[in-house]
Amino acid sequence: MFHWCTDEVEPHDRFDFWREVRSKGLFGVTAELERERRADFFGEFSLRQLGGAGLVELKASHYTVERSTADIARAPGDAICVYQQLGDGGWFGGLRGGDFAITNGSFATSHTDLPYRTAPLGTAGFHLRILKIPVSGLSTQDKRIRELAPKTFNDHALAPLLGACFAGLGETAADDGGSDAASLVQALAHLALIERGIVRPGSRLGQAALRTARLSLARRLIARHLQNQGLAPAMVADLIGVSVRHLHMLFETTEKSFSQTVTDERLKQSRRLMREAPERLIADIATSCGFESLATYYRVFNAAYGMAPGDFRAQPSETG
Repeated sequence: MFHWCTDEVEPHDRFDFWREVRSKGLFGVTAELERERRADFFGEFSLRQLGGAGLVELKASHYTVERSTADIARAPGDAICVYQQLGDGGWFGGLRGGDFAITNGSFATSHTDLPYRTAPLGTAGFHLRILKIPVSGLSTQDKRIRELAPKTFNDHALAPLLGACFAGLGETAADDGGSDAASLVQALAHLALIERGIVRPGSRLGQAALRTARLSLARRLIARHLQNQGLAPAMVADLIGVSVRHLHMLFETTEKSFSQTVTDERLKQSRRLMREAPERLIADIATSCGFESLATYYRVFNAAYGMAPGDFRAQPSETG
């Protein structure tokens, strides 16, 4: 991962460096800020290469950005971008379809080589993730992809799927999960193309994207509801909006079934809690992780790790 922050540059040079080296050189855009406000400018970003795409997370104080025809000619991208807005919101303008705002938690998509202008809506500045996926790496080469002017997602049913895929990408980056990252990148790309009417949901590509995204969402819902002893396939299937049979089919493509995944996540959580809170009672940890009884927890833990929870806790943390 590449990370950079304006703290690495002298205060009077920070915005100029951000504008000339980072914005123009790395992102192919023109950045502008009133001269009297430049001394207080702050910006940072990280860049990861995942599954054939680039994932950027950017935070910066308020300034304006333009991707002009000159910028495009100088630094063509030929990629689609999927944006996840994390801050106060943003404004996009200079578009054929008119200006629009993207609110916190929302998503948008575009092709890199169409002009636009953008600025934060709030005083806090920019905070967003951008997944940049080369068109050459997509499974479909529909010519309409290069006509995707910036636009928000209007299908609200896709939002939790997109959020789960973005979160999953962050986790695979930490775990170096190359194949998982590639499938999540393709899923995000094709969900964007479903939204824009280029890929049909019922097509092979559409179904594959929805399966990957729903599986990612199911895993996140499991992690979120571990403490609930009523965590069951019917509950998760209802939250996702699929049948129980479809949920089980999603897990058939993985190494572990739904119930095995739940148990594994509960055991991992219990191990973390024993390390982080050594004074906490094991019975309390078992309950907080959703095990129905202490006896069940001991039986499952011993089957998985060949030792009792207390013996695990007694080990030095380096060997745990």
